[in-house]
Amino acid sequence: MKYLHTMVRVTDLEASLRFYRDALGLELLSQKENPQGRYTLAFLAAPGDHEAQVELTFNWDPEVYTGGRNFGHLAYRVDDIYATCQRLMDHGVTINRPPRDGRMAFVRSPDNISIELLQAGGARPPVEPWVSMPNVGAW
Repeated sequence: MKYLHTMVRVTDLEASLRFYRDALGLELLSQKENPQGRYTLAFLAAPGDHEAQVELTFNWDPEVYTGGRNFGHLAYRVDDIYATCQRLMDHGVTINRPPRDGRMAFVRSPDNISIELLQAGGARPPVEPWVSMPNVGAW
């Protein structure tokens, strides 16, 4: 048995690509339109690790998706949690649970999917402005 991917339904493919690709830093591996099924699939993965993929499914006919928190979360190990959170903030992403401990942070995608960021190799020394940042919303 081999893990392939996690599928997340998205309501705005371009906004989701800006989040997952541009802000979070995942690589877009492929994007396929299926006119008969009226959907587009985009597959992304962390740079250098294409084994664990995220499939963004955009259904062309509008739907309302609820229960994003019930999904749980996606988790990524990052080399520098502070630089990653700063890049996300520079792209307009709210840091819902800042990395006050130098180890863990949470953000949300445009479709309210919770993303956990974990520092590789153990916690970094706590530093400002992260130490003083409060939690925002649910994560």
